[in-house]
Amino acid sequence: MTPVVSIIIPVFNAADSLQVCIESLIKQTYNNLELIFVNDCSTDDSLSVIAGYKQRLEDKGMGVKIVQHECNKGVAAARNSGLEAATAKYIYWVDADDWIEKDAIEKLVEEAGKSDAEIVGCNWYLSFHQNERLMNQPAFSSPADGLKKMMAGVMRWNLWLFMVRRELFERNGIRFVPGLNMGEDMMVMIKLFANARRVSFLNLGLYHYKQTNQNSLTKTYSRKHVEEVTANVNEAVRFLKDLNIGAETDKYGMFLKLNIKLPLLISDRNENFQLWKSWFPEANAFVMMNKMLPLRTRMLQWFAAKRMYIVNKLYFRVVIRTLYGMIYK
Repeated sequence: MTPVVSIIIPVFNAADSLQVCIESLIKQTYNNLELIFVNDCSTDDSLSVIAGYKQRLEDKGMGVKIVQHECNKGVAAARNSGLEAATAKYIYWVDADDWIEKDAIEKLVEEAGKSDAEIVGCNWYLSFHQNERLMNQPAFSSPADGLKKMMAGVMRWNLWLFMVRRELFERNGIRFVPGLNMGEDMMVMIKLFANARRVSFLNLGLYHYKQTNQNSLTKTYSRKHVEEVTANVNEAVRFLKDLNIGAETDKYGMFLKLNIKLPLLISDRNENFQLWKSWFPEANAFVMMNKMLPLRTRMLQWFAAKRMYIVNKLYFRVVIRTLYGMIYK
């Protein structure tokens, strides 16, 4: 039987978390699946964990492929390897340290069948050690609507929030850029929405994203991180300009750049504020123009543009570190 959904799981040194991920796949109420594990030259027991589950997965009627990289190539290349191995009608992504609801794939496939959508989106859970929070995506009525909301910063672009018809990847040769492992999901999802004809949204939380308290409160970007994200942003903006899809492309390109560097302002570090100021400086003049964002967010950007960093520090210490730190444990 030809599988309906190829689920791609990039794996690198994930032995400690893979069990939870794979157990959620075994429990799926929809079994016409092709599971593609891309082992990006892990140095731990990841491959053994996958091999240990292979028979159980196959007993459930699921196909299992293990793609082995001979050297570590990074997540962008691993995602490409998964796409090349996929044969199903739809593509879905699950990260090795996350898990999905038992009826996640059933719900997504059902919605795709009803709407004939090339992209079906859903909500997700932000999961901490002691609790988790349902995170609601905004509904999107068309590819253009979804694209604008992503670039404006009110809709997330994580790959695992969308099931995508595989033909959409192939129609325009959409792939990740090997070596550009930060912001790779943003670049590809923008291209997919820009090329889609029909999309749909399920107002259901189907994915559980694991986050630790330590890395949820602030962001630190290395030079390599900034370079890779910059390259992916520039590729996304170039792609949209080449498509010539509308006069607002330039404006939303600026909103995207502001959105990309916004996490730098959730901080009390002067070096983060300096990086925010210098990264995509051409976008700083647009800080109050994106009316999709809450006024609070736009004001944080405005204070940073005016170098009034004391306000950003106060917001971080009172709201993020103290309030959110107590709630999300």
